[in-house]
Amino acid sequence: MAENFYITTPLYYVNDAPHIGHAYTTVAADVISRYRRLKGHDVHFLTGTDEHGQKVFRAAEKRGMGAQEHVDDLVQRFVALWGRLDITHDDFIRTTEPRHKRVVQTVLQRLYDRGEIHKESYAGWYSTSEERYWTDKDVVVGPDGTKLCPTSGLPVEWIEEENYFFKMGAYADRLRAWVQEHPDWIRPEARRNELLGALKKDIGDLCITRPKSRLPWGIPIPWDDDYVTYVWFDALLNYISAVGFTADDEAFAHRWPANFQLLGKDILTTHTIYWGTMLFALGLTPADCLYAHGWWTVEGRKMSKSVGNVVDPNLLVDAYGSDSVRYVLMAEKAFGADGDFSHKGFQLRYNADLANKIGNLANRALTMTTNWLGGVVPELGPATEQDQALAAEVASAVAEYDKAVEALQYHEAVEALLRVAVAGNEYIQVQEPWALNKDGQTERLAGVLRRSLEICRVTATLLLPLCPGKGADLLTRMGITTATLESIDSLDGLTVGQALTVGEPLFPRMKDLPAAIAEALAQVEGGTKTGGDAPSKNKKKSRKAEPKQPITVDDFGKVELKAGRIVSAAPHPDAERLLVLQVDLGEASPRQIVAGIASRYGSEAVVGQSVIVVANLLPADLRGVESQGMLLAAGAKAVLGLATLSEDVPPGTVIR
Repeated sequence: MAENFYITTPLYYVNDAPHIGHAYTTVAADVISRYRRLKGHDVHFLTGTDEHGQKVFRAAEKRGMGAQEHVDDLVQRFVALWGRLDITHDDFIRTTEPRHKRVVQTVLQRLYDRGEIHKESYAGWYSTSEERYWTDKDVVVGPDGTKLCPTSGLPVEWIEEENYFFKMGAYADRLRAWVQEHPDWIRPEARRNELLGALKKDIGDLCITRPKSRLPWGIPIPWDDDYVTYVWFDALLNYISAVGFTADDEAFAHRWPANFQLLGKDILTTHTIYWGTMLFALGLTPADCLYAHGWWTVEGRKMSKSVGNVVDPNLLVDAYGSDSVRYVLMAEKAFGADGDFSHKGFQLRYNADLANKIGNLANRALTMTTNWLGGVVPELGPATEQDQALAAEVASAVAEYDKAVEALQYHEAVEALLRVAVAGNEYIQVQEPWALNKDGQTERLAGVLRRSLEICRVTATLLLPLCPGKGADLLTRMGITTATLESIDSLDGLTVGQALTVGEPLFPRMKDLPAAIAEALAQVEGGTKTGGDAPSKNKKKSRKAEPKQPITVDDFGKVELKAGRIVSAAPHPDAERLLVLQVDLGEASPRQIVAGIASRYGSEAVVGQSVIVVANLLPADLRGVESQGMLLAAGAKAVLGLATLSEDVPPGTVIR
């Protein structure tokens, strides 16, 4: 029986316009899915859209249409983009589908009947932007006294009402134990440590309803028609509703638990604390691995609608082609880390990897074989010592590729793929087939070009998950219509006498940025969009920093460094690069510190971090918000990392 493999992306919020982050997650899921299918595994790849909630309802009202009509229109943007990016999902689920609603209501009734859900009055600060409640200690006070959501930085409103609650806190100890006993459940390690920090606090119960009088758009509570289901409790259940939970026991047992659930690091809490405890309450096992990847900046800046640098994947596909976009997204950064998307960097990566290495190898091997050996696959011939070394290098690179893809380390898989292509190009250079042809050494010429073609076959096969169009194109030029991993780690997989096709260059060199990209960059840089930190053409170039003068021990002694713990964080209301932090320094109340770290860290990512604070700075006004200290961080123009403490040091501890 074929090995089972189940992978999910998060459900994308239907109100959002698809951007580079959505494309990144989905391509990542597609790459491993394609590779597992090459292995003959029984793959089920799920994606879809989250379509309930207050923001959706209000957006529909603004458009003057019903909520269902609104989501039916917007979902097409995701459906169309996944087609353009050659995404091979096996299922696309929408939370407005009857199959999903039935499961949500069945789960709610089951938990209610078992006493896992109770009703109580609740009062708190409600954030429409995040569709969740916050306590007094959570909210951030803006410069004008307005209460702000610590995640979105947008205003919250005080709401008092009765709601139903899921007894999430009852499973807190079990969740803590699960994280400790399953070290690979949360990856990468930094995200696991973040979760462990969050679990040190009381997680409480989860409000899972909204009154219909305030929000009519949602899945009705089966025992109380005055309420609808909270959007996160509803949406998370898609991962099991899509594979037959409560509807087809055999199908569900075959698929669950999932092998991988991919998500952005900003939704780690909901996918671990909420989702993990929900599964425990249902008697189910969590997925093998939740992999929370990092964020993208664009041209060195945080993505922002006001600046106009939110990258539209459709524009990228129009300009560069689907295969190139997929390749660069996977190659450019480690899966799990943050990264920067640059159009110039895209061009450099494309030319260096795809045009110069892979494209050049294919063109040389196919052209020389066509010109000198009649355009058919020649005999392999006896292997020399150099041929054996080439085969060993290829086998090693293939094993490295397999290990990297299975670990979702796509940048390492790309490096292994390029090892194969580079080995092929170097082999051609050393063996000099042009000299062999000139000297009439036909048998050796055939052996060299056959091995060069075999390198092309291996390269094309490994390229398939990343660049399915170009990988298939190269295989077709060698007469291969059905891809297989058979003989992938050897240089003996082609059919002697098979006709070859040279064709156009597989990856033509990119000389200039496509016109549409150049125009889009000019609009952002020229100020067509407003806001943010877009550079001005009139700004003078900054002078090189002068060397700092030496200081004495007494000078350094004036600086008071203390250990602090970040207890909350929110975007600055008037500056994208700043976060407004509340930092526990062991004093009567937390200090408010404004830090320029938003280009690297989101609000959730820094909460709970033990940091080093310059505690005796005079208060400063930073864009209208008072800052009462400074964090230490690495980097000059760009933040490379926070200075944190490896041990759990009590807040307020003096650092010497």
